[in-house]
Amino acid sequence: MNQISRAGSGADGKTEIRKTTCYMCACRCGINVHMKGEKVHYIEGNRDHPINKGVLCAKGSAGIMQHYSPARLKKPLFRTGKRGEGKFREIEWDEALGLATDWLGKVRSTDPRKLAFFTGRDQSQSMTGWWAQNFGTPNYAAHGGFCSVNMAAAGIYTMGGAFWEFGAPDWERTELFMIFGVAEDHDSNPIKMGLGRLKERGVKVIGVNPVRTGYNAIADEWLGITPGTDGLLILSLVHELLRAGKIDLDYLIRYTNAPWLVIDDPDAADHGLFARDEEGVALVAHRETGMISASSRPGTKPALKGQFTLADGRKATPVFELLAKTYLDPHYAPDAVAGRIGIEAATIRRIAAEIADAAFEREVVIEQPWTDMKGERHDRMVGRPVAFHAMRGISAHSNGFQTCRALHLLQILVGSIDCPGGFRFKPPYPRPVAGQPRPHGGACADTALSGPHLGYPRGPEDLLLEADGETAERIDKAFSWDAPLSAHGLMHMVISNAHARDPYGIDVLFLYMANMAWNSSMNTTSVMDMLTDTDENGEYVIPKIIYSDSYSSEMVAFADLILPDTTYLERHDCISLLDRPISEPEALCDSIRWPVVEPDRDVRGFQSVLLDLGARLKLPGMVDEAGKAIYKDYADYMVNHQRKPGIGPLSGWRGENGDKTGRGEPNPEQLRRYIENGGFSMVHVPEEARFFKHANRAWSDWAIAHGLQDGPVENVFQLYLEPLRKFQLAAEGKMKPVPPEHHRDRIRRCFEPLPCWYPPFYEEGLEETEYPLHAITQRPAAMYHSWGSQNAWLRQIHGENALYVPGDVCDRETLSDGDWALVTSPSGQIRVKARRMDAVNGSTLWTWNAIGKRAGAWALDKDAPEATRGFLLNHLIDELLPPKGDGRRWANSDPITGQAAWFDLRVSIRRDPDQTAGRSLPQAKSQEGPAASGPDTVRSGLEKAQ
Repeated sequence: MNQISRAGSGADGKTEIRKTTCYMCACRCGINVHMKGEKVHYIEGNRDHPINKGVLCAKGSAGIMQHYSPARLKKPLFRTGKRGEGKFREIEWDEALGLATDWLGKVRSTDPRKLAFFTGRDQSQSMTGWWAQNFGTPNYAAHGGFCSVNMAAAGIYTMGGAFWEFGAPDWERTELFMIFGVAEDHDSNPIKMGLGRLKERGVKVIGVNPVRTGYNAIADEWLGITPGTDGLLILSLVHELLRAGKIDLDYLIRYTNAPWLVIDDPDAADHGLFARDEEGVALVAHRETGMISASSRPGTKPALKGQFTLADGRKATPVFELLAKTYLDPHYAPDAVAGRIGIEAATIRRIAAEIADAAFEREVVIEQPWTDMKGERHDRMVGRPVAFHAMRGISAHSNGFQTCRALHLLQILVGSIDCPGGFRFKPPYPRPVAGQPRPHGGACADTALSGPHLGYPRGPEDLLLEADGETAERIDKAFSWDAPLSAHGLMHMVISNAHARDPYGIDVLFLYMANMAWNSSMNTTSVMDMLTDTDENGEYVIPKIIYSDSYSSEMVAFADLILPDTTYLERHDCISLLDRPISEPEALCDSIRWPVVEPDRDVRGFQSVLLDLGARLKLPGMVDEAGKAIYKDYADYMVNHQRKPGIGPLSGWRGENGDKTGRGEPNPEQLRRYIENGGFSMVHVPEEARFFKHANRAWSDWAIAHGLQDGPVENVFQLYLEPLRKFQLAAEGKMKPVPPEHHRDRIRRCFEPLPCWYPPFYEEGLEETEYPLHAITQRPAAMYHSWGSQNAWLRQIHGENALYVPGDVCDRETLSDGDWALVTSPSGQIRVKARRMDAVNGSTLWTWNAIGKRAGAWALDKDAPEATRGFLLNHLIDELLPPKGDGRRWANSDPITGQAAWFDLRVSIRRDPDQTAGRSLPQAKSQEGPAASGPDTVRSGLEKAQ
């Protein structure tokens, strides 16, 4: 049943409450928008909403200031000055859409690759990706490659899910909680609520982070780890658990590939792959007889150790035997890693013992019978109550994919995945690689792609390469030898590669909510130069830029054509199960936004604009046989679009009578039903299906019935990841396609099928004495990316930022609190205000991200503190690694997924000899803006709020 939560009058009897979904971060909480007439009066949390249950953070409450921000764009714009100046003339929508259609149409009819369409914090990626697929360009992705693709891809490849949108800790039952690399902006309200429950129950919380802020500040124990070494810590914990025998062997046998046999034939082309039968099923050896049989055979008691002879006479070894040999190696022992990671060996041993105690001495039992996918009936559900959570702090490194895999390995070894007290999947997950698409390319004029852009390669055979087997099909080089498993693309490489025309140039760069001229790029200075650079004919190297945003951001000044978006309170949006759902472990949920306020400017929701462009371009799926638009706007699309029969963007109130969930015909009353219900749909998972979803027959049946799966999907946790071994074989010349010689050593070293650790690439060739310090950013709880620092309320919390410096470093460099300091990397130098801090790893500097602004942007005064004293670390980072001497352009990214490695930065710091300047450096030239500066004073009183 869907939970009903109807809108009504405010407590004062004078305001009307309109319920929708917040967009002040990616948490997507339910909000009650109190209206006086057609004006927003204030915003509070929706107590009935499954995500936040009425809790609302500073960002969400300040949404009123975002909605009435003076930085809002008001009309379509066409550039009249030079790029970067911010000079435009206002135009009408017909002219704007005509120009966009002309530019895009020429590209589609000649070479669709020449369009690069990338979106930033877009929460409608299933729709924007569908549009790009039908346009025919291979060059589409969102911001995940810049943010946390390592986390998502490592989790999908290992177990069919990951942290945050994929799953959550069992806050009510866990007995020990560890949090790795999580700042305060992501999933903030649910985490705060969960931490509150743990504190209430007296459960220990351990925070692993170089910086002690936010969640780590309230943790019972803080481990101030050295950036980029989380994988070493995790694998050292694995070492200790293996050494003590504190492993859930029954869990490994039932749910993982630990017993699968790995071929041991060094000269063969399948060395290191799984031994399989004629149907392709992995083989195991019987524990007592050594008999070889299919792993799917019921009743088999497989061996976890030893060496066995296959039918063809070759040898094979169980995965667990390889795993134990790998991690029991002394170089993973606490004493061997302690110095590198900055945590004492005794602490590592104690934490491992605490994990073992919670998992095996305090198991949680739920008296709920269930049946697994092999048909075996279980009388109850037994859980290992250790829960972990992690985010970009461990993933934004060049070793991040393997580090994230290592953390999942740790969870699986103690049996704490989707069990009572552990990590729990959120519907529609788990979705293992077997149920995921492969990536699609192969652009042809006036032709849609044959499938989705993004996917999960099973091996080198799924790469998107030109006929030479080396050149990337995509402008960002996703799914090439540069980044084979780049499931989210590489947004941060688009401008750099297009400027270098490597692998080719583009004609149109189309961006949505992607502030690539500022904090959504690696090196802000160089990217601004690339956007304004001209060729030998005086033409821009990137000829045309179309940009859509709600606000006058830094990127607006560099665009040729601006398509102004609405605020989140003025448009329809779809938080879809096809995209980024808001489910909880025990409930299938999705939600909408709807126009609680009509725009008072000449702006249109971007998704509706995109559908309009699609109809003008006659794109498949957007026009009928007569060439007439199928969808009149995004709201129409949300209700009537079907990805496949019965499956659409929204799961609730489907069918002619609105009585179906997940699967069902489009219902013209669907949006009304969502609005009546508070903007969301929620259907509870049956009790028998709430745990062990990866192997639970009841879950599989329920997921199929609700459109989450088309049929049963085998989900065996992959401790040993065979696709990585395939890439190694290709690098060894034993499997085609074979990578170019210059990629082979990196693939052999980094693509280990068992999680491994290697030093960040950025450190290779750097003199540690020249750049002895790490430099990272933290996301503040009161800001989300760059959106909040234009907000009149939130600016009062973070109006400028400082660089926080460990006390010992301050003493060594004679830095006093508040001094101006010069920070240098191989890519540049910045001047910043320094603040002394001791609750930080001793070799790490840090600052709040995205507070610094370019003068003239966001309707801020050109002398606003964000512009004069605020700063970005981005000026010190680069899309490319420091030169290696081989003349090649090596991306500053994870070599497996392509995730931007912006936490690998190394720097030096010294006191600025000139303490009188009073401004941070560099200072970009002030841009003009299409939005007027805001008032000096924001008064109370609705009519004068802005």
